[in-house]
Amino acid sequence: MADPKGFLKNGREVAARRPVDERVHDWEEVYPDGVGRALLPIISTQAGRCMDCGIPFCHQGCPLGNLIPEWNDLVWRDDWDGAIERLHATNNFPEFTGRLCPAPCEPACVLGINQDPVTIKNVEVSIIDRAWQSGAVRPQPPEWLSGRTVAVVGSGPAGLAAAQQLTRAGHTVAVYERADKIGGLLRYGIPEFKMEKQHLDRRLDQMRREGTVFRAGVDVGSDRLTTQALRDRYDAIVLAVGSTVGRELPIDGRDLDGIHQAMDYLPQSNRASLGQEVEDQVRADGKHVVIIGGGDTGADCLGTAIRQQAASITQLEIMARPPEDRPAGQPWPTYPMTFRVSSAHEEGGDRIYAASTQEFLGDDQGRVRALRLVDVDQDFQPVEGTEREIPAELVLLAMGFTGPEQPGLVEELGVELDERGNIRRDGDYASTVDGVFVAGDAGRGQSLIVWAIAEGRAAAAAVDRYLTGSTNLPAPIPPTERPISV
Repeated sequence: MADPKGFLKNGREVAARRPVDERVHDWEEVYPDGVGRALLPIISTQAGRCMDCGIPFCHQGCPLGNLIPEWNDLVWRDDWDGAIERLHATNNFPEFTGRLCPAPCEPACVLGINQDPVTIKNVEVSIIDRAWQSGAVRPQPPEWLSGRTVAVVGSGPAGLAAAQQLTRAGHTVAVYERADKIGGLLRYGIPEFKMEKQHLDRRLDQMRREGTVFRAGVDVGSDRLTTQALRDRYDAIVLAVGSTVGRELPIDGRDLDGIHQAMDYLPQSNRASLGQEVEDQVRADGKHVVIIGGGDTGADCLGTAIRQQAASITQLEIMARPPEDRPAGQPWPTYPMTFRVSSAHEEGGDRIYAASTQEFLGDDQGRVRALRLVDVDQDFQPVEGTEREIPAELVLLAMGFTGPEQPGLVEELGVELDERGNIRRDGDYASTVDGVFVAGDAGRGQSLIVWAIAEGRAAAAAVDRYLTGSTNLPAPIPPTERPISV
């Protein structure tokens, strides 16, 4: 245990973000000099609040099984080298999760039963940022090669985790990505103000030094690389193609110009913020913007539209406004649905809850000009007399995703889909096609980055066993594992 009285003496404290009127004019992370450095003055005290519980339920909240009490104790004792060793033992990419994960470990913290939980996520990102700065993160190439080859299709967190584990196990691994650069949604789906791409690039450089080969700009299943050629070339394939089909809103006026899926908008904006030329970019400048969907993707759209100086921004959510505190029906250690304010929500925009879009209204040129809304009750039924219009010159659909894209690679491989449209896999992450494995959202459905990394690690263990007959790689979760719920 770190400080036996830490949780009694010290309250929860988080890093201060840059002032709103400063950060909305650039694309840099919202913390001064990055969140890890911003936290250093307070992080040892915060780590000392960890009680090293007899049963640390934070482990249950985290699918990676992060050794949270151990590295909290090491940080409090100023043993940063020991802390990064324990953190990397379960998590390939803590700089990603420390910035992007909603931290389901924290609501599961035992201290959170009647106090504010430990700032687990903040301690995590402080450890890894300091490790990069000190040079403690180094390549770990394998001591020998197995002679077996693996193709990983998709370079998001699941694909990268699987690739790094398999490379370190001695297999020759190539990662294929259809975009022009490696990273999947980490590269073009996450705005710079949430995670600057330098954090991704230096991790990719480590993986290259370990022996992983990256092939960007290759759409597997196209003429450049057919599905059959991929199968002929590799002993095993890991599909980590994500869940990229956006949920639609099939109502009147959907065909009007100015209505886009969030993932048609965000990648363009991210490319532009990185200095790339983007033809016919969808922008929010001077427009009344409506974002349909209240999750993380919607918040990313909000922060992006603010930086593009939209005239107004309204974020719609069909669910009722969550309570400030944990609901009685969602007891500890479950992840509660409470009212949360992201950095983007601090910066502006209006949030409307318990409202449903009935129709998109257009102008004479066929462009969207307004939305017709109606309030809904707890059964999502319209409330009579609440219909109204709100201006909308750009509408962004951020209502989640329904599964992987089927035309091309998925169809040509002949893998079966489950009843939800995800790629079916057995308890060893194997698809219905021999030698083809599935990791991440493509098999699980839309989920969190921490689940993607856990699946990538577990799938790598299954592939290693398939290729060699046994494995020493960790497998943190089976594909049937689900978050703590009631």
